[in-house]
Amino acid sequence: MRVPRVFTSFDYDHDDDLRTLLVGQSRHPDTPFELADWSVKEHLMGNWQDKVRTRIRCVDQVLVLCGLYTHLAEGVGIELRIAREERKPYFLLAGRSSVTCTKPATALVADKVYTWSWDNLKKLIGGAR
Repeated sequence: MRVPRVFTSFDYDHDDDLRTLLVGQSRHPDTPFELADWSVKEHLMGNWQDKVRTRIRCVDQVLVLCGLYTHLAEGVGIELRIAREERKPYFLLAGRSSVTCTKPATALVADKVYTWSWDNLKKLIGGAR
């Protein structure tokens, strides 16, 4: 059985360190997912939304890393909207325990921000949400 491929969405200007931590965590021997490290890590030129849509179509799930300023990160909001349009399962993960992490502006009221722990991440990837 193939492990799910996961696209990560994050606020590049404030939370790139969170993505780096997630990449490190994904190297754990019992990782039940593959990070498709196609997240937009720089400002794309041209019609970047089409490029992101193509990337999201190639994954099984979308993980949104939430930080202090995620609600202001326009790109994260657009990526989340695209994930819903493409009918990709997604979840929001609190990237920082020391502050209140915010949801993307396009998140639904019902979207929960989950605590980031290794056990919790494995459960969320497995569909426990």
